[in-house]
Amino acid sequence: MRIISGEAKGRTLFAPSGQDTRPTSDKIRGSLFNIIGARVLDARVLDLFGGTGALALEALSRGAESAVIADNSRAAQQAIDRNARSVLKDEFSYRAQLIRGDYRSAIGAMEGRMFDLVFLDPPYRMVEAYGDALKRLLQADMLAPGCLIVLERQREASVALPEPFNVIDTRNYSDTAVDFVELSAAEA
Repeated sequence: MRIISGEAKGRTLFAPSGQDTRPTSDKIRGSLFNIIGARVLDARVLDLFGGTGALALEALSRGAESAVIADNSRAAQQAIDRNARSVLKDEFSYRAQLIRGDYRSAIGAMEGRMFDLVFLDPPYRMVEAYGDALKRLLQADMLAPGCLIVLERQREASVALPEPFNVIDTRNYSDTAVDFVELSAAEA
């Protein structure tokens, strides 16, 4: 695994050993960033299930303003910290923030902050976490106008999105699907 493009292109990313963390492959990451393109520039990024931090760190490499990465696994936290320091070098302290906790506590800890780009890639067994995280983000008023939410899920999984969220595009990659989600126009 590596950073695919931007100022940190080619830097290696580390993943914790074992089956608890399922990093987004370079191929899928490259494809999804090609789709979202310029929306990354100057974006405030939130990755609620950080794993290795690859999605948020790729966004920072491509010009995002800042990123908050959350994960409740100690091994994932260590990988995120190591990867952020490798990718961002001296910029780590002000461009990336690691929250050591699950998505619920992370949302509570960030009240008052707004995000332009949100990544939701929970463990596949946590299908209910997609809708719950979206409800919590909406209730906490953390989604900036025009916010794009990227959901990575198991292709055959059915994810129920709460109102007023809509899937605007879906891309399939083998056994993985990536949904691009926005608030309905009335809510945006």
